[in-house]
Amino acid sequence: MITDIQAYHADKKDSLCLEDIINRLYKRLWRSGFLLENCIADTGYSSGEVYAYLEKKGITSFIPPHGTYKGGPEGFIYHKKEDYYQCPKGKIIPFKKVFLDYRTQTKKKEYRGSSKLCKTCPIKNQCLRKTAKEKKFSVTYYQEEYERDNKRVNSKKGGYMKGKRQSTVEPVFGTLTQFMGLRKINTLGIKQANKVMHVSAMAYNLKKYLKFIKKTIKSKAKTINTLFLIKLMFIGFIYYFLSHSKLKTAYNY
Repeated sequence: MITDIQAYHADKKDSLCLEDIINRLYKRLWRSGFLLENCIADTGYSSGEVYAYLEKKGITSFIPPHGTYKGGPEGFIYHKKEDYYQCPKGKIIPFKKVFLDYRTQTKKKEYRGSSKLCKTCPIKNQCLRKTAKEKKFSVTYYQEEYERDNKRVNSKKGGYMKGKRQSTVEPVFGTLTQFMGLRKINTLGIKQANKVMHVSAMAYNLKKYLKFIKKTIKSKAKTINTLFLIKLMFIGFIYYFLSHSKLKTAYNY
């Protein structure tokens, strides 16, 4: 069953819409006596902000990280307490600042070493870019949240959740686009688009409900038929027993 559907403008990423979806859905499920515990989505909804928000709400996420996720450089060791990286040659690359990436609009942390450290390094040519004089790189601000989610996604339960998403959620989207008129919405304005989506969702839910009622009626009919047959068999057994007893009594006389 579809419990929430909403149209959004296409000028922002899916991950920026998830918080609004969760807030709306959480309240609706709560009023119906349900508790939202897990969030399963595809890579488009992945971001450090989303992971942090879901953890704050007490919701377990199973969202694969996207390609823009960056941990530390390969071969560098991170020291969490002091918040710095140690390069393969043992040099310290300290934390410098937090900034917002203008391309991805994601929060990141910058680490940068000094030119004095890298000047005499024997692996400078392999480690630095052609014009760079010091080691400089950035990692996501929500690295711990990314790692926790990534661990869940790659776990046994994560594989199960992925299977549920592929078998339960994605076919619904396919049905809406192929059979319920959502392949292309020919309306003007976000409000009209929402009307189309809500009507399609209602049609889908009604179809599912009718199938459920049909199965229930069939199962009830089978139960009634079974009880009727048992009753007939019981009556037949009693009739046979009484008839046999009368014959036996008459024969003894």
